[in-house]
Parts: sequence; structure tokens; C-alpha cells
Amino acid sequence: MKYYENILETVGSTPLVRVNKISKGLKPLILAKMETFNPGGSVKDRPALRMVEEAEKQGLLKPGGTIIEPTSGNTGTGLAQISAVRGYRCILVCPDKVAPEKINLLRAYGAEVVIVPTSVSASSHESYYSVANKLTNEIPGAFQPNQFANPNNPMAHTVSTGPEIWEQTSGKISAFVAGIGTGGTISGTARFLREKNPGIKIVAADPEGSIYSGDMAGSYKVEGIGEDFIPKNADLKIVDEIIRVSDKESFNMARRLAREEGIFVGGSSGTAMCAALKVAEGMSTEDVIVVLMPDGGRGYLSKIYSEEWMRDSGFLPSPEHSYFLSDLLARKEQHGKVGASMITVSPEEPVQKVIELMAKHGIDQLPVVTAGGQNAGHINDVVCMQVVFERKDPSKMRVQDVMGKPFPQLEANSEVDALYKLFRLGNAMVVVTRDGKAEGVLTRYDIMAHLKETIDNQEKDKKKSKAGATA
Repeated sequence: MKYYENILETVGSTPLVRVNKISKGLKPLILAKMETFNPGGSVKDRPALRMVEEAEKQGLLKPGGTIIEPTSGNTGTGLAQISAVRGYRCILVCPDKVAPEKINLLRAYGAEVVIVPTSVSASSHESYYSVANKLTNEIPGAFQPNQFANPNNPMAHTVSTGPEIWEQTSGKISAFVAGIGTGGTISGTARFLREKNPGIKIVAADPEGSIYSGDMAGSYKVEGIGEDFIPKNADLKIVDEIIRVSDKESFNMARRLAREEGIFVGGSSGTAMCAALKVAEGMSTEDVIVVLMPDGGRGYLSKIYSEEWMRDSGFLPSPEHSYFLSDLLARKEQHGKVGASMITVSPEEPVQKVIELMAKHGIDQLPVVTAGGQNAGHINDVVCMQVVFERKDPSKMRVQDVMGKPFPQLEANSEVDALYKLFRLGNAMVVVTRDGKAEGVLTRYDIMAHLKETIDNQEKDKKKSKAGATA
């Protein structure tokens, strides 16, 4: 007979699965490392087991003891499973953004769960780090694995994840892409791979709001990756590139993986895949990219796989109201504003023409567009004023001699989110293109007016529905 002595012996040896449809048009072979095949459903089973086993060897965790850990769910699942097998009490401190499915799973294994707010800093007495430390100090026989600083976290990947990937790809791996949270997965795996081949590219996928890829910590909804401090286990020197990915990109990519590839994964897997696709753009047909999928999608059924939650969170457009730039242009035209027939000048025209257009339409800047419709530059009232002030003849001075760099541009089928990001960066105007040719311009006012109108329409629809239900 062939069997395992207990469920913990099944940790590791997860498969690689080729990504086919989502990688269409890209040259490299992209392989997903499916960590959802671990018994606890995630990559965190590996470090959880190693941290507990090493603690037992060192006498830090004794029979009947208590395991306490701050976790966003997956490490907690591994620890809860281990505790069930080995008879430990398990207390897990989780941030309130963790999906209810994950919390219920932890309790199903017999763990006690303490929920703390996400919106506090790491140093707050309410943070999950502080609460876990307090409980560890107060409960006799308690042991905190501390995945953020425990060297057995990255070591678990150095002795298992890395060797598996090397063997499964026959050493042909060109790049390894993984999310970065505690730093254990990417640091430990990269350490082994780099020893085998120093030329392997190591790429970290990071959510917007994490300090790994930004200066200031902010809020984000992807679970399990990103941090508001740099953990001891995060070896950033071994990482070649950190790619920042938004919540919306992450969640929609996870949903695409399920619907197009049959790969049912969580939001952080979407983050990693988005980063992998960006890496693939600069690689050849000879390259092999391995992207680590940390966990499965069953822990997120009430969130990223819920149409209602996705819409309420702004990650999916409402079916009644579209959110594309073409809609904003149509709205401007409908309200009698300059929309598709935008005011432009060509590079060869005189500055005098710009001055006349500004005076006629009451504007202070406009895009420079070639006869072929290319967004070539921009010119504003300050430049025109300077031409006149310096006693230059505006009728003889050409726009191309004084114009600035082009306004940012987006295709008409782009979503409003992309426009919002450009405005947040300080841009005052964006050129909308269709098939690469300028079609219209949008300003900050346009996005505010459109969104306000959308909200007003939604409120009207709610009132109508309520009135209909009452009747």
C-alpha cells in the first residue's frame, strides 16, 4: 500500500502549468507554479511547517504549547493545520480585510481568530503585529513563528520551492516572478535559483499602497502581499525589479485566469501574473518565465469572484453605466462642449493662430496634432506670452519651434481609471486617440462631471427601484 503518515507529508511538489490564452502574442513560455496544490491551499504551507519543526527541535515549542501568529490567512491556515495534527492550541491575529471564507477556514481547523483593524500603522497597539506580540507574552508556553523575521521562512523555499522549479524546468528558467510580502517566498526561492544560474531575472510583484514599490504606505485590498515596513526576511538586494500592480488589475487578472485558463486563484496570483506579462514583453521565444501562484480562489468567493463586491469596490463597471473614455467624449459633445472635434494646431502653423484660438474659445492650452492625427506636442498661453514679450513676430514664429512635449494620451477604449491615474500625477489634459490618431481631449473637470452624473443617475435608478418595489 502507498500512503502518507499524515497530511503534512503532502506539502510541496506542486506542479507547473502552462499559461496559454492570457499570454497570447508574447514570446516566452509562461509557467504558473500552482501552490494551491499544497494541502492547506497555499505556498505558506511550506514555511509554516519548517518554522514549527525547527521550533520543536530547538525546544521553543513543546507538547501542549500555543502557536500565535499575525497573518492575513494563508500562513495561519498552514499553522492551524499543523496544530490540528500535532495537538497545539493555535491563535491567529488577522486584519479585518481578510475574506470571511479564510476566517471560517481557520476556525474549521480549530484555530482561534482575533480580528484587528487594517487601517492602523504597524507601530499601533491595535496592529496585528502588536496584538500577536501581546498575546505571546501573556500566554504561558506560547510560541510565535514570526514569519517576517524567522530565517526558516525563506529557508523553506531555498530547500523546496527553488529546487522544484529548477528541476521542473530542466534549468531553463529565465525569470522568476512572485509577489512580495514577508519576503520569504521570493528571497528564499531566488537564493537557490541564483546559485544555479546568476543570470536568472528575479521580479517582485507589489500592490499599489505597499512601500516596496512606493514611498508612502497606503491602503490596498489585495491580501497576503505588500507591506508598510521592510521585514527582515525581505532580501531586496536579490530582486532585479519590482513591478507595481493595482488592485483592479490584480483582481481582473485573477478572474481572467479562472475564465480563460481554468486556473482558479486568489488576487495576489493576479498581481504576479500582471507583472509576469510585463516582464514577458521584453523577452524572446527562448525564455521561460515561472510565476508563482500563492493560493487558490475559494477563499475569495465573496470578494473578487462576487460581481456585486467588485462593482461596489469600483473594480467592475456597472452594467447600466459605462466607464470608457469614449463615453466621456460623447458626454462632452452631448452637452455642447468641445469633444470629438477638439481644438488643435499643427506644428507648421504660426503662433498667431494659437493666440487667436485661445482668445476665441477662452482656453489657455491646446494640443499640437500633425496632419496625420499624431499627438506631437502642446502649447500654452505662457509660451505665447513669452513670444510676444520678447518682441518676436507671432505670425512668423512656428508652433514647432516653441511647443512643449505632448500631453499624455490614451486610447478611446481605455477605462476611466487609467485617466484618473494620469490626472493624479499632475497632468492637466489628456489626448484621447483611436487607432493612434487624436480624437479628443479630456480634462480633470470632464472626469469629475462624468462621475458626478453617473452617481446621480445611479441614485435616481435606486429611487425608481424602491418606488416600484413599494408600489
